[in-house]
Amino acid sequence: MSSISSFSSVLSFVLVFSSLVLTLQVHSHSSLHKTLPAVLAMDSSKAGSVKEFRAGLDEDTEEEYASQSKLLQEFTSISSIDKAWVFKSKSGIGSQAMFSISQPNLLANKKRKYMLSSSISKVSNNNVNFQWAPFPVEMTGVSITIPSPSGSKLLVIRNPENESPTQFEIWSSSQLEKEFQIPQSTHGSVYADGWFEGISWNSDESLVTYVAEEPSPCKPTFNYQGYKKGVTKDKECTSWKGQGDWEEEWGEFYAGKRQPAPFVININSGKVHAVRGIEKSLSVGQVVWAPPVEGIDQYLVFVGWSANPRKLGIKYCQNRPCALYAVKVPLYKSEAAESDLKSLEELNAVNLTQSISSAFVPRFSPDGKLLVFLSAKASVDSGAHNATNSLHRIDWPADGKPSSSTKIIDVIPVVNCAEDGQFPGLYCSSFLSKPWLSDGCTMILSSYWHSCQVILSVNVLRGEVLRISPADSGFLWTVLTLDEDNVIVVCSSPVDVPNIKYGCLVDKANNTTGWHWLNVSSPIFKCSEKVRSLLSYVQFGILQIPVKDVSDCLKKGAAKAFEALFVSSKVNDAPAPLIVVLHGGPHDVSLSTFSKSLAFLSSIGFSLLIVNYRGSLGFGEEALQSLPGKVGSQDVNDVLTAIDHVLEKGLVDPSKIIVVGNSHGGFLTTHLIGQTPHKFVAAAALNPVCNLSSMVGITDIPDWCYVGSYGTNGKTIFTEAPTAEHLTRFYNKSPISHISKVKAPTIFLLGAQDLRVPVSNGLQYARALKERGVETKVILFPNDIHPIERPQSDFESFLNIGVWFKKYCK
Repeated sequence: MSSISSFSSVLSFVLVFSSLVLTLQVHSHSSLHKTLPAVLAMDSSKAGSVKEFRAGLDEDTEEEYASQSKLLQEFTSISSIDKAWVFKSKSGIGSQAMFSISQPNLLANKKRKYMLSSSISKVSNNNVNFQWAPFPVEMTGVSITIPSPSGSKLLVIRNPENESPTQFEIWSSSQLEKEFQIPQSTHGSVYADGWFEGISWNSDESLVTYVAEEPSPCKPTFNYQGYKKGVTKDKECTSWKGQGDWEEEWGEFYAGKRQPAPFVININSGKVHAVRGIEKSLSVGQVVWAPPVEGIDQYLVFVGWSANPRKLGIKYCQNRPCALYAVKVPLYKSEAAESDLKSLEELNAVNLTQSISSAFVPRFSPDGKLLVFLSAKASVDSGAHNATNSLHRIDWPADGKPSSSTKIIDVIPVVNCAEDGQFPGLYCSSFLSKPWLSDGCTMILSSYWHSCQVILSVNVLRGEVLRISPADSGFLWTVLTLDEDNVIVVCSSPVDVPNIKYGCLVDKANNTTGWHWLNVSSPIFKCSEKVRSLLSYVQFGILQIPVKDVSDCLKKGAAKAFEALFVSSKVNDAPAPLIVVLHGGPHDVSLSTFSKSLAFLSSIGFSLLIVNYRGSLGFGEEALQSLPGKVGSQDVNDVLTAIDHVLEKGLVDPSKIIVVGNSHGGFLTTHLIGQTPHKFVAAAALNPVCNLSSMVGITDIPDWCYVGSYGTNGKTIFTEAPTAEHLTRFYNKSPISHISKVKAPTIFLLGAQDLRVPVSNGLQYARALKERGVETKVILFPNDIHPIERPQSDFESFLNIGVWFKKYCK
């Protein structure tokens, strides 16, 4: 083989993949959301002499929409990297990288996905060269791409539409080698959601295991005589299918999705087998192959979530109990072995983590001796939907036969309160598929560290955690992939467009822990000169905000300062109007990353105060757990304290303060304009929680209404039948209890398909504001869920927010 050997295929595959996309699609402008201003796609200076304006808008407002939309489009067009892979040649000279990239396609209202490859030549620790392919290749209709471990094969999966089969394709360096159609009777769509998703090649690259929707259950059949006995699969013109039993789903994002279950496909024969021995009540995800042991059938390790007593919303919620399981599977390598399946005794899956309430993201060490996994035990046990994670390992048995009595070893425990500058705890929800350095026991991962995201190295034998990204940068660092003992990362800040960096481990032979970071020139994050020019006038810093009114009953971690990102924009050297930006969750965090929407707002003349109130991730468990039971008070006071902090420093104009937030950030937004009605001149709320007492009966996370209102004790008193006392407490904790005091003009952006904060919550509050004479605007997105992130919806949301805020900050 040549020096590009096992993945010379990658560069070749870029050319071959042109057959996947063949033609560029031309989309009609009529596919734009019907409420977008007509001026988005036209230059008003070239319009005809007779001007017509959209209902309710004057000429100045139309011009504002036109100018802001052109700028927002320039920010929107910036691409992002979703995944990356690196493969070494057999000769060890050079390597090949493959990047999966996405870019919003406004006209099609989808994300355009494409692949770009690059050859990497590392000359020294001070010099690395990326030679990029001349053009990317669009991956039209592709749901998932997974290279094989050697890089000699590429699995491409296309999920079905309109009950069509799932398509599996196996590509080599020069052509499509195999193509299989998996009918709906075998399984539905393959999960590609990043949570239940799990796709894993076995060691000899003959089998792939993955998670897909179970086939649709048989439904009752009726005809002119009534109920028809037996199972009928074929459609008949003289009968119809009934509905059958209703099946619980995993809430927001999973509406209409059937039970996730593991399957194995033989890529030589194309035969698919459902994995046996798993309880029907378990939803399966994140499946990986266990190390092979000669002479025995192989095992799969997977994460299982129980549906008992019921399924609650799982998206963004790590507080759902789960465990690691191992199940034995035949290798399906011969026709004889496959025919033996009929007589094979089903083997039950083994629970590997019975002693811990949460275990997910299993990863085996390169030698197969260690199984490492994350745990959200702090979240499960407290009821907080996210909390500080811990890292654990299992020493995999040498005979390859796992047991439920396997000892679980703690690697990184939950950190309650770190000393200043020290590791605040582990905050990540996944790992790379291959996170290991060449020593076989050191993982590289990304984790939140206060308002930043950093890169850590973790020795899973010694439990040693080191921060390897620069400690004083204030930037966000995300690890993409490893190139042996080098790391490819993306780095950005609120005022810096992302760029790729290449990290080199210095003096590995002497076991030093220094890392050297090289800039990589890349075509991926290309943006206009106008965007770069506007960003050059904006600065950011991370502010430490002391807690006011520290109580003796507060734990040490809850009394420490929290943080806020301050992005400053000045007009004529005078303080700019201030937008207070509030994240959802509440157990989430606003990171020091580049956000296209927030960068757009800062570029049109606003300063930003992005508050990480106590309860945010990244600050230790004591600070996080101080919020449940105090929502609507502690978090509101923290935001007001942060505003006072920048006012005292003279950084903002006190007469031009605005607030925006989504979900729990919308909860805080509507609380703030009610509790402090004279502080804010305008507000914007995206899918806000406005009334917990009405939300509790219709949300996919009713348990959070209890935990947020009562604290950890709410987990034990949670019931599907709230008492009058519960409902009263929920109401008193809610923004709607302060609605009579609101004065700030408020715009609402609501997803009609939201299951987390159903649309009725925001509509009720907006109608109540209108009833009281407060200027109110509502934009309803009929096909969006809780995150309003479909390209057209995201674009229209922030365009309207920008115009709304400009209107009240003249």
